[in-house]
Amino acid sequence: MTGSEQELTDDQRRELRLEIAVVLAATFALSAYTALLRLIEGVLLGLSGQIVALNPKRSPFDLIDLGLNLASLFQLLAWGALALYLLWRGGTGPARLGLARIRWRADVLGGVGLATLIGVPGLALYQIARILGANAAVEPAELNDTWWRIPMLLLLAFGNAWAEEVIVVGFLLTRLRQLRVNPWLALLLSSLLRGTYHLYQGFGAGLGNVAMGLVFGYAWQRTGRLWPLIIAHALIDAVAFVGYSLLAGHLGWLR
Repeated sequence: MTGSEQELTDDQRRELRLEIAVVLAATFALSAYTALLRLIEGVLLGLSGQIVALNPKRSPFDLIDLGLNLASLFQLLAWGALALYLLWRGGTGPARLGLARIRWRADVLGGVGLATLIGVPGLALYQIARILGANAAVEPAELNDTWWRIPMLLLLAFGNAWAEEVIVVGFLLTRLRQLRVNPWLALLLSSLLRGTYHLYQGFGAGLGNVAMGLVFGYAWQRTGRLWPLIIAHALIDAVAFVGYSLLAGHLGWLR
């Protein structure tokens, strides 16, 4: 991202630091804390023997399960909307984050390219970590139990992408830039946060998401476009949520 930022007073800096702390405490910093505890628990119990359910059923009753999934989706969308609202109140509208009208070439094709760039090495890293016992085993989601499962998983893939990229990249990097934090340090902090809240899946998943955060954050800093990150992330999660579940039973090395 380019462009000058006005000089902040001490009170304004204090307000921005407090805003960052509150937003992250209510969203991904809390997730990072619980993921770290899960990782410690997994190491103590034997990480390679742990199983992480990928989008498990939330209730034995179909409509309640659907309602709980919708609640998770709305929560993710609300997290991203809250960050956008706070930025807008501070004078940074969605267009400045790269959330103006989607461009086919720059955003959609760029998102597909980013997904490919991250997805292929990420799968290799996951398999290496799994072989070394540094990742928990992943239990795929059940896809054939109800008509709404696949559409809901695809919506959750978008919800995850929306919340994570808006908060961890758009919001956090914008606020750190306004606080005059070195761009490379800000990028590292954002990436470490992303990696930490994925540690419940093991060390490999954490490191893979740090690498993803570095690539995504740098892409945003260079282009100022957030849509390609959201699209790429949604594609990666869609493959993880739906594609993995479809293929895991046929390709033993995926399990």
